[in-house]
Amino acid sequence: MTTARFESIRGLPLFAEMTEESFDTLTRGAFVQNFPPNMVMISEGEVADFLHIVQSGCVELFSTWSNRETSVATLYENSTFILAATMKNRLNLMSARTLQKSRIIMIPSENVREVFATDPNFALAIVDELSRCYRATIRNMKNLKLRTSLERLANYILKQHHRQGDLLEYQLPVEKRRLASYLGMTPENLSRAFNKLKPHGVVVSGQNICITDLTALVDFAKPDLLID
Repeated sequence: MTTARFESIRGLPLFAEMTEESFDTLTRGAFVQNFPPNMVMISEGEVADFLHIVQSGCVELFSTWSNRETSVATLYENSTFILAATMKNRLNLMSARTLQKSRIIMIPSENVREVFATDPNFALAIVDELSRCYRATIRNMKNLKLRTSLERLANYILKQHHRQGDLLEYQLPVEKRRLASYLGMTPENLSRAFNKLKPHGVVVSGQNICITDLTALVDFAKPDLLID
């Protein structure tokens, strides 16, 4: 029988269509673990032993090279990560750490591959999830290559505006230094960029974002369905 602690993810698109028997096989040996803030859970270069699912909290995917570090993505409730490495039984290309207290479900990678081979609905869901992640990667690459740093910041502010219920005033969900890394900027350049957005309808105080002229911001950012 499927234990109650995994029922929270049963309805996620990745697991919703698989049989109950497959779900029981999938979660065999799985467990739930609580992590404190700023805890590195996985490191790049290690074998992907588990598929991770964020049950609550917030997780940052990041990578390092030659004493440099970059933020790749920020994940919230019901997000999965390290799926591609899990399926290919390869090394992690990114590290992951908690940004706040987080509850993570960890499913053995061998279970994922076993059920993938026997449950066609789960296999289709895996393909769909990997396709979604691939398209997100392409969008992010286009954002980095086709836009200036100021345009990237403007579109990030617009995206958070929509994610937070179209609020014109909200708190940044991540620290500014992590936001700078995610947008491909230095913290100093990010600070200057915030000031440059004032004529385009954005006023920043600490972590607080206030959109004073939404039309001006949209006109400058030029959001695009094929990027955003």
